Amino acid sequence: MKKIIKHFFLLTGLATGCIYGINKFIDTTSGIKKLLSSNSGHFFEWRFGNIFYTKHGEGSPILLIHDLHPAGSSIEWSKMIKKLSKQHTVYAIDLLGCGRSDKPGLTYTNYMFVQLITDFVKKVIEQKTDVIVTGDSCSFTLMAANMDDKIFDRIFLVSPPSLESLVKNPTKQTDFVKKVLELPIIGTFCYNLQMLEDKITDLFEQKYYRKKAFISANLKDSYYESAHLNHSNGRFLYGSILGNYTNINIIPALKKLENPIYILGSRDTQTSIRIIDSYVKYDENIETAYISNCNKLPQLEEPEKLYEIISMFYDE
Repeated sequence: MKKIIKHFFLLTGLATGCIYGINKFIDTTSGIKKLLSSNSGHFFEWRFGNIFYTKHGEGSPILLIHDLHPAGSSIEWSKMIKKLSKQHTVYAIDLLGCGRSDKPGLTYTNYMFVQLITDFVKKVIEQKTDVIVTGDSCSFTLMAANMDDKIFDRIFLVSPPSLESLVKNPTKQTDFVKKVLELPIIGTFCYNLQMLEDKITDLFEQKYYRKKAFISANLKDSYYESAHLNHSNGRFLYGSILGNYTNINIIPALKKLENPIYILGSRDTQTSIRIIDSYVKYDENIETAYISNCNKLPQLEEPEKLYEIISMFYDE
């Protein structure tokens, strides 16, 4: 019996050592290309960690917020910043838990991101701003506008999530997944398996892009690097997302908001059209538009078309 126990602990130790070695290898090699340099930007010292952002151009301010995903960053807006900065002061941030910003080991909630965006506008931009936001980040942007009418003017949503997905609450099952991902070695390993280069490719081909030939290797590498910066601590954000802690019911906010709101989606999916129709149901003043031949990130796949639509919205 003692021999069996001894072998068990020996094998467990070897397995743990191997997993640690794999984690260390990914941590060391994921940033070799150094595609996400922080030298070109600034840091906002926030209460839960430093927030990386860039500032370009002159004119009325626009805040760009990327989709809420541990592999995401302001790189998502790289093809739009130069265009928008011709007439605006453009701020693009890496959300807490993403990109070059800090990735603290905490539970990430919708309200936490509401606080982050509100504080950033008040302390960095220092005036009411227009905002353009993608995907799951649309929810806390709308909630921030609802809680403080002095931070945003016009709100432009790109590929917002379904209202149904945002009302999903944490459960015992989702909380278990979150707790596993937060474990030091095993959790990091599980996270790394979900953020392999093949998984990043799948993310682009299945969710972000419609035209696979347009996906550049450097862009995928940037997302891969972002996912693993700061020792793969993006796992804490990922656990909170999978645990449904970043969700919130935004329907009451939609009914109350008086900001001009514009929503853009893909014309090629019935899901996108259905989602946008559901938003308009609660706010008939919302303006809508669609882009063909793209998926959820037109700012990368069809930047010229998106810029034309944004310009029309802001020139009205």
